[in-house]
Amino acid sequence: MIKLAIDIMGGDFAPLAIIEGVKLALRRYEDLEVVLYGDEEIIKQHLQPSPRITIENAPGKIDMGEKDPIGEIRRNRNTSLVRAFQAVKERKVDGAVTAGPTQGTIAAAHLIIRRIPGMKRVALCPILPNLGGKNRLLLDVGANLELRPEHLLQLAQYASVFAREVWGIQKPGVGLMNIGTEPGKGRELEKEAYELLSHDPNITFLGNIESKELFSTPCDILVTDGFTGNMIMKSSEGVAKAVGVFFKQEIKSHLCNKIGYLFMKKTFRRFKKKLSPDEVGGANLFGVDGVVVKAHGSSDAYTFSNAINQARMIVSGNVVEKMKAIIGEAAKEEGTVE
Repeated sequence: MIKLAIDIMGGDFAPLAIIEGVKLALRRYEDLEVVLYGDEEIIKQHLQPSPRITIENAPGKIDMGEKDPIGEIRRNRNTSLVRAFQAVKERKVDGAVTAGPTQGTIAAAHLIIRRIPGMKRVALCPILPNLGGKNRLLLDVGANLELRPEHLLQLAQYASVFAREVWGIQKPGVGLMNIGTEPGKGRELEKEAYELLSHDPNITFLGNIESKELFSTPCDILVTDGFTGNMIMKSSEGVAKAVGVFFKQEIKSHLCNKIGYLFMKKTFRRFKKKLSPDEVGGANLFGVDGVVVKAHGSSDAYTFSNAINQARMIVSGNVVEKMKAIIGEAAKEEGTVE
């Protein structure tokens, strides 16, 4: 069985949407066991007792608009988010899922679970919509505004382990986000990272990738700093919304368009589903010493159940331990450990 800690109180529609997501996930995945951290009274009102469910009373939460998440985490160790992450730290569970605030999640992961020894940075890594026949990982999208070349290398290594063990891709392709495809393009960050990525035996590097190729590149993994990654991700989301609005306006504008829509209705629905972040569920937090998935703040039950499945698959693939092995080998080569 895979045991996951669930932050019941985090999210725009918590706790009810999160509870419903847990119920759905338990129906979908028979190998799943959960420890729920939240308001015990509310949870028991909406969830039937089960051998696969443990409830830990933690009614406090970190608000979505919290301006000082680090201070709040240090002052209040009894919030649902902190308690869930403490369970990961103490190895009482295999991983944690939360729809709570992004910065609070990152801060709690740093302060409580902490980074894998030897891991220089963590990264927030969403799965991009399945366009062009494949999903792709984009990292970092906000955990670090600035990164050094060696940080990008480690993140590429980590994402490669994920793609192999969770997606079953034997040699996942890694691309470096840049302003041009030729070697030597970009800032010093990209130039130095290009050299490191080119010579690392743990990854399959496919070169520089321009943002216009985001959904058409053969790469499975795209690496960049958190500032750039966040801009790319939010620009993509904005374009997807704009396309949806455009189609609605055009369909309503003419009778012929309305008739055409009737024939294309299933196609439009499939297109909408591919672009929907609900199908993925959330972003992985790579680099911490435990499995953490940050679900969308606006998660409904279906979305949150997908985030739970994401954490479940990472645990099943033993991704964290396999990344530790890579870091250990790198340290030996550098002579930093015996």
